[in-house]
Amino acid sequence: MDVSFILDALNDKQREAVAAPLQNTLILAGAGSGKTRVLVHRIAWLMHAYEVSPFSIMAVTFTNKAAKEMQARIEQLVGLPPQGMWVGTFHSLAHRLLRAHWRDAGLKQNFQIMDSDDQLRLIKRIMREQNIDETRWPPKQVCWFINAQKDEGRRAAHVPPSNDPFSQGMHQLYYTYEEVCERTGVLDFGELLLRAHELLLNTPALLRHYQQRFVHVLVDEFQDTNTIQYAWLRLLVGDQGSITAVGDDDQSIYGWRGAKIENIQHFNKHFHDVSTIRLEQNYRSTGHILKAANGLIKNNDDRLGKELWTDSGEGEPISLYAGFNEQDEARFIISIIKKWRDDGTSLRDMAILYRSNAQSRVIEECLVREQIAYRIYGGHRFYDRLEIKNALAYARLGIDVNDDSAMERVINIPPRGIGERSIGTIRELARDQGCSMWQAAMEIVRQELLPARATNAIKAFLELIQGMQLTIQTDNLSLGDIFEQLIKEAGLIPYHEKEKGEKGAARVENLKELVNAASGFSWTQEDAEEEEYSSPMMAFLDQAVLDAGEAQADEYQDAIQLMTLHSAKGLEFPLVFLTGVEENLFPSRMSFEEPGRLEEERRLCYVGITRAMEKLYITYAESRRLHGSDSFNSPSRFINEIPPECLEEVRLRSQVSRPVSTQRPTFERPITRAAQLQGYQVPETNVSMGDRVNHPIFGEGLVVNYEGQGPQARVQVNFDDQGTKWLVLAFAKLEVLS
Repeated sequence: MDVSFILDALNDKQREAVAAPLQNTLILAGAGSGKTRVLVHRIAWLMHAYEVSPFSIMAVTFTNKAAKEMQARIEQLVGLPPQGMWVGTFHSLAHRLLRAHWRDAGLKQNFQIMDSDDQLRLIKRIMREQNIDETRWPPKQVCWFINAQKDEGRRAAHVPPSNDPFSQGMHQLYYTYEEVCERTGVLDFGELLLRAHELLLNTPALLRHYQQRFVHVLVDEFQDTNTIQYAWLRLLVGDQGSITAVGDDDQSIYGWRGAKIENIQHFNKHFHDVSTIRLEQNYRSTGHILKAANGLIKNNDDRLGKELWTDSGEGEPISLYAGFNEQDEARFIISIIKKWRDDGTSLRDMAILYRSNAQSRVIEECLVREQIAYRIYGGHRFYDRLEIKNALAYARLGIDVNDDSAMERVINIPPRGIGERSIGTIRELARDQGCSMWQAAMEIVRQELLPARATNAIKAFLELIQGMQLTIQTDNLSLGDIFEQLIKEAGLIPYHEKEKGEKGAARVENLKELVNAASGFSWTQEDAEEEEYSSPMMAFLDQAVLDAGEAQADEYQDAIQLMTLHSAKGLEFPLVFLTGVEENLFPSRMSFEEPGRLEEERRLCYVGITRAMEKLYITYAESRRLHGSDSFNSPSRFINEIPPECLEEVRLRSQVSRPVSTQRPTFERPITRAAQLQGYQVPETNVSMGDRVNHPIFGEGLVVNYEGQGPQARVQVNFDDQGTKWLVLAFAKLEVLS
């Protein structure tokens, strides 16, 4: 069989990785080196060159979007759909495993998956039932503690004991949480992986079956794996299988959420006979950008080592701008954006990156003033929106009336006269009798344990859900028709139409879009047989939970992208601004307190630099007002670690004019040729930002901002005793002290 088409259009190192022998392989894929292409071509090579059955291949990614892209590329490359192959995220593959072996896993057949919001609601309910003070044990912190333990593969019984009362309280809540989840048959995301690992570990015959089936396991973004994911992979691969791990230790930036860089660093120790291949040719960025990234990251210890390079030319140097404060920094960024826009670059091809979400406010205000469209990347996603989660909860309850989290979410949405006191009574009875909230509500209605008005309201709700059960079970209705009917029966459309302004209209449109999503959901009888689903509704609800948080905001309008550096990973833009590159901000102050954190901050900077394709601006402010106070941070050490030949410092005029009778020489920061070309102009003046001035009434202060020019010019002065004030220069009678 001619397999040369698989290696066509690949560079030498990519060919080496794709055609590597059937052994454990670690592919160190630098930023922009074509790792997805290599992974897809490796799968095609296994199928054609080695005649490996698709049933013997498992490919693991970190997002459903990446999994779908991989499936589409495989189909395009080999001309056949990748049927039989397991391609998906860790969570979706673990979920698939549990669906197929729910009995062995100790689950009920129609177990439900909780998303993070439902998990938090359940924890709050448990704490209310046990009268636990939420100020001492914040529910979100409890949620974080439980998820962190599961990421480490620890059940409540395996958490090390502690003498600290706070830790003891967390530990006890974990025990109770486990008991409630087990009783109600719900799983959180962490439980999917932990339960799947335990299933294989405790069922030797099943483990042998899957080890013999999945002889070839391929993993993307290997540097982002956590403890339980790594343990799951090692168990599945065993001694006989082979694993191809694709990752980049220099882009390991998620340690704060459990990722272990040691997994990729110690790959050779945990897997035998490993072949390591480095992909270093970059197809994204210019030479100057790559040289800057290489110079920065070499300051980290314990790297596996690689050097990015490109044959596409050096490009422009990185521009470095020092703003006097964050307003000046923002104005400079907007001026460059306008210049690129006027030269024909789309706004969507530009990105502003920052270390902290709090930095975006000033930039957003400046963009609004200049009427430049922008989008906060990673805002509320479709399946995370309140109205969508409510509609899905009704559907979940229609399938399984014992789903407590779904019932608690919608029992009084829209309001139907079931107050918190009535809900509390239902909770108490459910706890006392060890039953679901639905069963407790049925008992309250049967025995009339509440006043007539409350009892009738609960009875009406129960009848509503029973009617929804009939709707869901109607054979001649499509999935889209079912959701349309459920939304109508629940009264969600009129409920949101009563909301004022665009928010209510947007919620109604989102509910209609949910019907469209259900109508377009693809589900066949083969899917039912392979994944143990009893209905397309069950499959749709599970997919909605698994997809939650991944579908990005609508992108109909051309808009500049604003995002944190963590959100930027995997993206690329022709023009990138890396902002707030100052000590104590980036790297963050906390990074000096924990071992390894500073190196992760450096990797984060490396990721930010390598997002830029053509031009990169690095900016910082000499003073910054953040979290309610002014700080005067020095430029980040990361700037000093970039080779100086890669940087071009931009110095601009930053003085303000005012009409005064007494003339004095004006100090101007020199303006470079690059700055002139970029078109950033600021009026000349005798009063400069940073001057110490005296006002006859307010006393002494520091000029921190300016606005306008000529007779209408204003300055913002931070007075020592009077705070910050805006003054019109024509009337301010300011005396420059220094």
